[in-house]
Amino acid sequence: MKLARPISLSMAITCLAFITPLLVGAQSLNAQTADNSAASSTTDPAAQQEASQMVPADARLVSNFDAKKSQSGRQFEAVVNRNVHLKDGTELPHGTVLVGTVATDQMQAGGTSTLALRFTEAKLKDGKSFPIRAMIAEIAGPPEDVGYTDGSDDPLPWDGQTYQVNEIGAAHDADLHSSITDANSGVLVSAKKDDIKLAAGSQLSLAIAGQNDGVQNSASSGN
Repeated sequence: MKLARPISLSMAITCLAFITPLLVGAQSLNAQTADNSAASSTTDPAAQQEASQMVPADARLVSNFDAKKSQSGRQFEAVVNRNVHLKDGTELPHGTVLVGTVATDQMQAGGTSTLALRFTEAKLKDGKSFPIRAMIAEIAGPPEDVGYTDGSDDPLPWDGQTYQVNEIGAAHDADLHSSITDANSGVLVSAKKDDIKLAAGSQLSLAIAGQNDGVQNSASSGN
């Protein structure tokens, strides 16, 4: 009976030594998660005002996109998957074509590649068109590439509060960087020269507005 207490105390000390690192790790993980969430939003009035004019939309690329064949100025298209109602009352029906251009195509020292994409126009089915601005919030591969067919793994809709995106490995080896106040809709960066590729059918989650809805971002300056 005299050995019972020392054994219990020893076990308690051992358990405490095992649990303490787990608690510290959990606290660190929670802090890191909070930091990551805060990094996606901002109290910048310009970003908040810009976001207030935008609505979520999702679209799919019409054709394959290859950095090797995509010099600055080249146009590309994406088709809206669902009806979108802009803040000014304009409706973008399912099937509306979003036209974009390659704003920057740079091969950096060290073999890295940078590709800036900028959506500039919406073409309605009746032939009418008007200028738009958009931020790419997320990119996902075509459904057949990731083994789903019911759309359950489509990129999440823009939440209205994410003003800046830094997504690692958004498109194969390319990272996505975008900001709601930037003239460009998104910038893809790859560590491998000329290795930025997007397959036809790739899904885009967007924050979108008419170019003249309430405020204008730096795109109006021509940057």
